[in-house]
Amino acid sequence: MGSDNKALTLAEISIHNNSKDCWVIINAKAYDVTNFLADHPGGDEVLLAAAGKDASEEFEDAGHGSAARLMLDEFYAGEMDPSITETRSKYVPPKQLREDEEKSSGLLAKLLLILVPLAILGLGSAGLHLFSLLPST
Repeated sequence: MGSDNKALTLAEISIHNNSKDCWVIINAKAYDVTNFLADHPGGDEVLLAAAGKDASEEFEDAGHGSAARLMLDEFYAGEMDPSITETRSKYVPPKQLREDEEKSSGLLAKLLLILVPLAILGLGSAGLHLFSLLPST
């Protein structure tokens, strides 16, 4: 996996970018986190979005504690080649709904919860009224 101490290039790491083969770069070290996808507390989508890319900044920003840092050793795959000056692929976090989108969709759902039963009740009343106006035979 990374036991031959060969320095890895970004091109070599970037091919490990799916749920069956998922590597991330954190602080110039590559980690094979494929077997950790299902157990990651933030969900597998966080790791998959960072697959094959440098997620150092996001790892630090997430506030990972010492336990998470110790776990990295278990997934170590190799070092990034420090002499390579290639541009690292940047991690792009998964798209999340903006707060105003969440509020508007929540408001719409609440509105529908009120309007749909009222519409059904109104149509039922109108039908009953029309039925009562029919001449009896």
